[in-house]
Amino acid sequence: MCRIWIRTPSARNSHEDGARPIEWRLHLKSAPEKVFDAWTTNAGRARFWAEGSRATAGGFDLRFIKRQHLSVEVVEEKAPGRFVFRYFGGSTVTVTLSPDDGHGCDVHLVETGIASAEEWVENHAGWVSVLLALKATGDFGVDLRAHDPARSWEGRHVDC
Repeated sequence: MCRIWIRTPSARNSHEDGARPIEWRLHLKSAPEKVFDAWTTNAGRARFWAEGSRATAGGFDLRFIKRQHLSVEVVEEKAPGRFVFRYFGGSTVTVTLSPDDGHGCDVHLVETGIASAEEWVENHAGWVSVLLALKATGDFGVDLRAHDPARSWEGRHVDC
């Protein structure tokens, strides 16, 4: 069973930088160590997030379909429970992994410092695609992405 919770703060409840944070929660049957490796290794990121990933000094680069690239700065990496990074003009994403009562874990993702309302809307939806792809590959060994440049995010495809 897939459980996703959303908590969208009201306009009056803002983060210290004045922008609304994005917050998602997801439960995985996978152990925190396996999920942490998915977020923090090139091979792991390529299985659910991007077409390719390459470590750099202080972070990593993601390569997407249609030759799009994204440089990411790693802020904190504390195995197996916390991964913090910056991307897209300075927003910060914190991924916290908490073991559940069995062998799985709860993923809590929070993005703060989002530059604009338009970016907030795109990132809010984008994290759903990323998290569901993480669940599919982590729990079931299935890649939900089409890997087809004709079906890109710009064309409003969620299976890029």
